[in-house]
Amino acid sequence: MRYQRFAIALLIPASLYCGAAGAQTGDYPVKQFRLVVPYAAGGIADVLSRILAQPLSAASGRQVIVDNRPGSGGHVGAANVVASPADGGTLMLATIAHNAAYSMYSRLAYDPARDIKPVILVAESAGVLVVHPSLPVRSLKEFLALARSRPGALAYGSAGHGSALHMAAELFKFTAKVDLVHVPYKGSAPAMTALISGETQLTFENIVTALPYVKSARLRPLGVTGPRRNPSLPDVPPISEVGVPGYESVPWYTISVASGVPGEIVRKLAADLDRVIRSPETQPRWAAIGVMPLGGTAEDAAKRNAVETARWSKVIKAAGIRVD
Repeated sequence: MRYQRFAIALLIPASLYCGAAGAQTGDYPVKQFRLVVPYAAGGIADVLSRILAQPLSAASGRQVIVDNRPGSGGHVGAANVVASPADGGTLMLATIAHNAAYSMYSRLAYDPARDIKPVILVAESAGVLVVHPSLPVRSLKEFLALARSRPGALAYGSAGHGSALHMAAELFKFTAKVDLVHVPYKGSAPAMTALISGETQLTFENIVTALPYVKSARLRPLGVTGPRRNPSLPDVPPISEVGVPGYESVPWYTISVASGVPGEIVRKLAADLDRVIRSPETQPRWAAIGVMPLGGTAEDAAKRNAVETARWSKVIKAAGIRVD
């Protein structure tokens, strides 16, 4: 798939980090890292993981293997991480599903609040509402009028229950007071395939994923989920400005581990990852996929997750979202 090939092309030559590797080897108790992506290959989580994998390998002196384990909105992969040895060898590219939106699930094989520990904030990225061109709308106001005239008739796909763009859509439904049907998939890539084929009528998607289809007129953009216009889609206004005042949804991503991983390993991982995320060599890669790199400490990640958990728990409760 085009997006997956693009992701692989963004891998950073290990030679850029050879100096860091020489200073950092020998400090971890594991021979290699397994970086679990709890979604199918080809989505934004997969891309972020593959951008990080090679420079982290060079910085740590350990091989990093990316392991895609999709299912249950990202919770199959997360449960696998929790069940792995708590030695710091198993990492996860965590999303809102693990960091803030888990209250929608009545039963999970693990407790995200108790069993998952954030290591570092990786990046954040706004999304875009896109529709299939067969839908007779060319603006968000026209879409809102159509959706309100046909409650329950329009379906949107997502990367799964509790995924970042599922929550963006549910916040949209709640704020705009429209009735849309959710169709969950095992990742962003299959959700996009469903939309392109006409199986669904719309979706909220990361801008970089949707951009090639927008440029080829296979999808029509109606509004971005962030508070301002995005340079990649300068003609597409924020949703909050064209029909849904107060709407804003900006997904963020962390590297997380099982909560039993010792604090000194978490701090070491955070320091190595922070250097990778902020490195001048990685900046063009972040820009190429339209995300804002974050970095920082484990404490920074924990604070943001706490704020976002409180926010999204209110949305989930108010909208009555439950997954059994």
